[in-house]
Formats: sequence, structure tokens, C-alpha cells
Amino acid sequence: MNQNSILLVGTGALATLFAARLSEAGHSVSMLGTWKHGLHALQKNGARIVDANGNERAYKVHATDDPHEVSGVKFSLVLVKSWQTERAANQLKESLADDGLALTLQNGLGNREILSHDLGAARVAIGITTTGATLLGPGLVRAGGDGVISIEQAGNQVLGPLEAVLRSSNFNLHIVNDANSLIWGKLVINSAINPLTALLRISNGELLSHPNARKVMASLARETAEVAMAENVNLPFSNPVRAAEDVARQTATNHSSMFQDVRRGAPTEIDAICGAVTRRAEFHGISTPYNRACWQLVRATAGHA
Repeated sequence: MNQNSILLVGTGALATLFAARLSEAGHSVSMLGTWKHGLHALQKNGARIVDANGNERAYKVHATDDPHEVSGVKFSLVLVKSWQTERAANQLKESLADDGLALTLQNGLGNREILSHDLGAARVAIGITTTGATLLGPGLVRAGGDGVISIEQAGNQVLGPLEAVLRSSNFNLHIVNDANSLIWGKLVINSAINPLTALLRISNGELLSHPNARKVMASLARETAEVAMAENVNLPFSNPVRAAEDVARQTATNHSSMFQDVRRGAPTEIDAICGAVTRRAEFHGISTPYNRACWQLVRATAGHA
């Protein structure tokens, strides 16, 4: 494999969006996954993206389920769901170069630790993205508006070439000294919005028009912010409730990724979101009844049976 290629681990909504944007900018893109329908569609039709006007464009990618087909890659983006991180780490052991770097842009807590266990901390970079995408079908995605990618500059990690690739693909990229604040900030938002939209089967904005749902959303945000404080994390906002409501308002018509997962009977990222908040809260002796309830209720859905 060309060492200048970019490997995307995943074939879902975000991976397909990134593949299309990177390929459009002229980069050689490979995708590594296990979803048969997704891989087949990507191999046959490329990564397809639908814009706000309904226009569809397709971009060539190399899609495979064999890590050895993409061995020796220098840069990889991990874009799978958090419950798939262990599998992704095992795949990357076979495909990432000894001096390669895997960047996780996943939701929730614990992904960096899982990847570092198999790859070594020096080969794992962490970041977050607020870029949204909706999977319309295998290999077909609708962009959810331009977001931001924030990557932590840690130690001697060489981010320069990866930074250049992402910027050339018109991603809004920030290099930060500490991603922990942003990760917990996103966790506050995700814990407040995602489980409720999944359980109630409503769009993000509808949470604001249901008084009881809005109260629960506020309680979830406060609980997660309290745990962040116990973890000595300085959140990127002073008012967690207002931050969650602002995002719900800004993404009013969006269906959260957790809602999309529940709707199609797939596993969700609830363990890495409300589950992670609950476990960290227990460690600090903090009560988080709303996060615990949402954790258990979402786990009771079909995808977790």
C-alpha cells in the first residue's frame, strides 16, 4: 500500500463522509471494515455523498475487510462506533506502520486507552469532531453541516502530514494542547441529547419543545458536568444546560447517531457515553441517576439484546 495513503477504519456515516471529502481533494483513500453491504457498495460505486440540494457525487476508494491489503499505512483515522474499537485496534495491529499514527475521532470515553493497549501510546492520537453525517444507505451519506476537527498535539507525534491532508480536504481543523476538555464537553452534549432522542424517537430539536424531555436533558447535562469537575476537567463552556440546548437548537432537524442506531436495531455507543459517565461517577462517589437510567434503558433496546 502507498505509504501516503489515508486509511479510514470504518464504513459507516462519518467514514463515508471523510472518504468522499479526502478523495475529492485528490488523496488516495482506503477503508477497512466488516460491514458486507457497506464494503460491496463502496467497492462498486465509491463513497457517495448527497449535498444540501440533493445532488449526489461519487468518489473512488479502496474498500476491504482484509487488514493485510492495507498494511504499512502511515496515517489512519478511526471512525468506528466505540463498541467496535477493540476490533479496530486488532485490525490496525496488522495494517499500521511501525512509525504510523492512528487518530481516533470517536465519541465517548475509553477509545484512546483501548487503541493504545494494542498499538502503543506513541502511535495513537486523539481528537474530536463535530462534523455530522447521516447514512442514507450502504456507501451513501448526507453531510450534516460543516463542523470542526480538533486534534491534540501530544509529545513527539508528527501531525504535520495528517494536518496538511485534512486542511487540503477543506476540513476546519484545530490543533489543541489538551483534547480532554473538548472530549468531556462533547460527552456532556452527547449524554444529554443522544439517549433521549433514541428512546423518544425524536429529532434533536424536538427535545426543546417537550417540557419533561427538556428537564431530563438538563439533568443529564448537569450530572455529566459534575463528573467532569470531579475529574479536574475544565469544560469549554460555563453552563452545561445552555450548551446542550444550544446544540439541540443548532441541529434541530438532525437525528442523533444513537437514534439512527436504535431505529435500525444496531448496537449503540451508550456504554461509552452514559455508561462511562456512570462508572466514573461511582469512582468519585457521585450519584448520576439520569445517566444510569438512560444507560440501562438504551441497553434494553433491540441492538443490545
